Amino acid sequence: MSLGPTSQTYFSQRLRLHYVDWGNHGAPPLLLIHGGRDHCRSWDWAAERLRDEFHVIAVDLRGHGDSEWASGSSYPLAEFIYDIAQLVEQKQLKPLSILSHSMGGAISLMFTGAYPAAVRKLAVIEGIFWSPSEFERRQGAPIAGRITRWVEQLRELSGRPPRRYASLDEAVKRMRAENPRLNADQAEHLTVHGMNQNEDGSFSWKFDNYIRALAPFNLPVRDVTALWEGITCPTLLIRGSESEASDPATDGSLRFFKNARTLTVQGAGHWVHHDKLDELIAAVGLFLKD
Repeated sequence: MSLGPTSQTYFSQRLRLHYVDWGNHGAPPLLLIHGGRDHCRSWDWAAERLRDEFHVIAVDLRGHGDSEWASGSSYPLAEFIYDIAQLVEQKQLKPLSILSHSMGGAISLMFTGAYPAAVRKLAVIEGIFWSPSEFERRQGAPIAGRITRWVEQLRELSGRPPRRYASLDEAVKRMRAENPRLNADQAEHLTVHGMNQNEDGSFSWKFDNYIRALAPFNLPVRDVTALWEGITCPTLLIRGSESEASDPATDGSLRFFKNARTLTVQGAGHWVHHDKLDELIAAVGLFLKD
C-alpha cells in the first residue's frame, strides 16, 4: 500500500507555513505550487504519479490550506515569492524543478526569473492568465482609483464572515459547481482537505477571504516580463483548450522567454491537472526527465 505525504512546517516572515512531503529524499526535488483559493492537497493525484521519480513537495501558500493567514496583508505576489525563496533555501532544494498552477504559476515564473540558477525545469499550468498587453491595460487605472478600490474591497471583506456549510456534502456540491469537470471522488477529496470544521459543527473553506482583494501595488508589467526574460531553464507553458486563459503562443508572451515552449491540452479547462491528468503527466513527466 502506498503511503500518503507527511505534513511539515517552515517559517517565513514570522508566519508558520505548511507543506506536504511525499518522500523519496534521494531523488531530484520537485516543488508543486497551487493556485489561488486552493491548497497543496490539490496536487495529490499528480504527486502520486511523480513520487517514484522525484522528491515531491507541495506547499500551502500563505493564507491557504494549513498555512497561517497574513495579518493585515493584501497578499501581493512579492510576499509569496519570498515564501518560496525561504522554503527552497531552508530545505536546501536547489537546484529543483517546479510544477505550478494559476497564481502559483505566476509566482513560480517570477521566482525563477529572480533566481534562475535555482531552477532546473519549470512547468507552468495557466500561470499567464492575461497577455502582457491585457495585463498592462488592467494595471493602467490611475493609482488613486486602484487604492480606493482596494480599500473598498478590504472594508467589504472585513465585514464578510467565512461562508458556513451545514455539511461536507453541501460544500462538495459547491466545489463541483466551481469546476463541473470534477468527478465525485475528486470533488470530495478537494473539499475534505480544503475545509475546517467550525465549533458549531458547520464547515468553512480554509483560505483567507482577504486574498480576494487586488493589491494596488503589484509589479508593473515591464518588471514581470523582465523576470520572464531572466528565466534560463527549459520552461513548459501549459493551458487547457477550453480555458479562458490567454494562449502564450499567440498573445505575445512567448517572446519574453529564452527557452520555452507551449502545450495545449485538449478538453481541459483551467485545472488541467484535474481535468486531464493522464495527458498532463505524460507530457510533464517526459519534460522533467529530458
